[in-house]
Amino acid sequence: MSLKTFKSYTKSTRGTVLVDRKNLWKGKPLKTLSFGKTSTGGRNNLGRITSRSKGAGHKNKYRFVDFYRKKDDLKAKIERIEYDPNRSAYLALIKYEDGITNYILAPNQIEIGDEIVSGRNKEINIGNCMPLSDIPAGTDIHNIELAPNSGGKLVRSAGSSAQISGTDENYCIVKLASGEVRKVINSARATIGSISNSDHQNVKIGKAGRNRWKGKRPSVRGVAKNPVDHPHGGGEGKTSGGRSPVSPWGQSAKGLKTRKNKMTNKYIIMRRKKRD
Repeated sequence: MSLKTFKSYTKSTRGTVLVDRKNLWKGKPLKTLSFGKTSTGGRNNLGRITSRSKGAGHKNKYRFVDFYRKKDDLKAKIERIEYDPNRSAYLALIKYEDGITNYILAPNQIEIGDEIVSGRNKEINIGNCMPLSDIPAGTDIHNIELAPNSGGKLVRSAGSSAQISGTDENYCIVKLASGEVRKVINSARATIGSISNSDHQNVKIGKAGRNRWKGKRPSVRGVAKNPVDHPHGGGEGKTSGGRSPVSPWGQSAKGLKTRKNKMTNKYIIMRRKKRD
């Protein structure tokens, strides 16, 4: 895929950079593998807003994605590559030898007509899924399970990949894109290759309306509000808040740790890199 720019007929097109999706499937998703998604507008079952800055947005359908890849030793053929509005990566529609169809996360450099397979002792080809114990060190992988038969949980966004650094008894040492190095049991599965749509990080939406299509409403800065509305509000002229950054309810916004499951800390060898 490549990026596309526009002639600057308007202020929005001057700065817009989008991913060219001309080679993707133009039709609708497979009916048996999708359903209409209901938008909540950020409201709960009582109709009260529990998640701000959400609402409207274009209608879309949710595609059922196979994160498990349990159909072992059956070859599958890539039928088409599709855009999915619910995630940054593209999807690939695959058809197994027994006629069953599924959506999977499309790996980078996969093409229509290519064959993929899941199971033990398979070739190290892009799109093949196998236990971590069968994958050599240094190989790019994605859609990594944290426990056997639990489905892929790690490395599922556009352009991302992880690498196997080595082994430690019954565990593989996996280095994630964030810089975190952790142990994953070697009977868990992963898929060979990196995720498609690596140009997603270079997109510039160009105008606020493109976010509204996605169901994102405008977010007002705290320093632009009144003191009654936000802890950063008020003051004469333009101020910087006068205190450490907090949410509207006073909770710290300076990277407060939210990790609760301390039982799995023993699997983390190196924490992720801090972002400035």
